[in-house]
Amino acid sequence: MIASAHIVAGWALGGAELFSVRLVNALQEQRQPVLAINSPGGQVSAKLRPDVTQIHVPMRAIWDLPSRWHISTILRQHQPDIVQTYMGRATRLTHLNLNRRPIHVARLGGYYDLKGYRHAHAWIGNTQGICDYLIRNGLPAARIAHIGNFVDLPAASSPEQLAEWRRRLAISEDALVLTAVGRFHPVKGFEDLLTALAMPGVTVGHRPLILVIVGDGPLNASLRNHADQLGISGQIRWVGWQLDPHPYYELADLFICPSRHETLGNVILEAWGHRRAVLATQTPGALELVTHGEDAWLVPLRQPRALADGIRLLLEDEPLRARLASQGREKVENHYSQQHIVSAYLDFYQRLLAAT
Repeated sequence: MIASAHIVAGWALGGAELFSVRLVNALQEQRQPVLAINSPGGQVSAKLRPDVTQIHVPMRAIWDLPSRWHISTILRQHQPDIVQTYMGRATRLTHLNLNRRPIHVARLGGYYDLKGYRHAHAWIGNTQGICDYLIRNGLPAARIAHIGNFVDLPAASSPEQLAEWRRRLAISEDALVLTAVGRFHPVKGFEDLLTALAMPGVTVGHRPLILVIVGDGPLNASLRNHADQLGISGQIRWVGWQLDPHPYYELADLFICPSRHETLGNVILEAWGHRRAVLATQTPGALELVTHGEDAWLVPLRQPRALADGIRLLLEDEPLRARLASQGREKVENHYSQQHIVSAYLDFYQRLLAAT
């Protein structure tokens, strides 16, 4: 048994916050002693299992000295073996003594400025690229681990459920459905996807083509305006940010990740978990995750024409989509399942503790 505390400063459920919820809940399921330290009233707190011990700390900024003191006090009282922090604010607010317990593990999901991470005792990168970046910048390889994310592996929805979801979104029975999930930010490439949808030749026969977009963010108004200008607003279903995006993955004939930059691409794993074929751009994360033509289809970055061609190719070739979906699901089960990833975390924790 390894007692761990997990510190997350973010209020909303971004990628790091969502993964922290999954990991904490999984550790609790396995009866590993776990403590969650998070912001009061946040979405992170609401998504944790009711039997997870939680303590709320505001963590308003990286120089929030009362929160830093509060975190130190909590850790002295609970005495975990491992303290894992997510993202820069929680990591900067956590300072522990070197060469003694608890061991501070900083988990990184991007190529961040390491100034706020060097004081940790060990580091986890969720891609090999991040781990290589940490080593190139002088952090000790022996205390760095590459451990990916895991995603849920839901059962397939019934035809009746799918029909009801289509009815709610006014999607006809003969329509083909594209789904995209993410924050409305320039790096996510939604503008490229909208442009691709408006291009000639993207449709398949006379079947309607509907794009379901799950998300929100600073580009909300500009993306809707872009869709209006392209004349495709009637083909889009804007469903907003969803705490449970499961139905929208299930509706997809094809899942699309049009990002201009993506360190990992958690949505690709989620689509695979739902047995959905994936079309993605050649971001660093996708290039590390995907074997092109085997478990997903990759196209160049920032090229709407390439996206449009990829959409048409995959929608026209149902056997190819089925093969990509099957191979993607198999990859998740073999490498990104809860059992596989949680075991990797516990093994790394044990290795660190044995060396202390």
